[in-house]
Amino acid sequence: MMSIPAALKYAKSHEWAKAEADGTITVGITHHAQELLGDMVFVELPKIGRNLAKNEECTVVESVKSASDVYSPVSGEVIAVNTELASTPEKINQDAYAAWLFRLKPTNPSEMDALLDAAGYEKLVAEEAH
Repeated sequence: MMSIPAALKYAKSHEWAKAEADGTITVGITHHAQELLGDMVFVELPKIGRNLAKNEECTVVESVKSASDVYSPVSGEVIAVNTELASTPEKINQDAYAAWLFRLKPTNPSEMDALLDAAGYEKLVAEEAH
């Protein structure tokens, strides 16, 4: 089983969130999510400048099997998107924790506290597997 990075926080909808040194938050989908989806063929990223509410759907990842919505784990303004994924969505399959989707300037950084830690996320994944 792929290790679940301890430095990240996780949403129940299988997004990861990383608090950056500059106060921004980087978001992607977890290894587990990309495994369930299969080979990525398309990623639709949010627009820079868009203000997202916590749990708002903002990105679509499409695999050969299905399309799946990605939700923002915290509220904030989109300040960067990973444009590389437009031409190489398979990077998500290669390393879901390196292939970030978007970066936010959070409006309420304490929302990160409500997300799962690695142990909590591991437990969630294990429960879903049964």
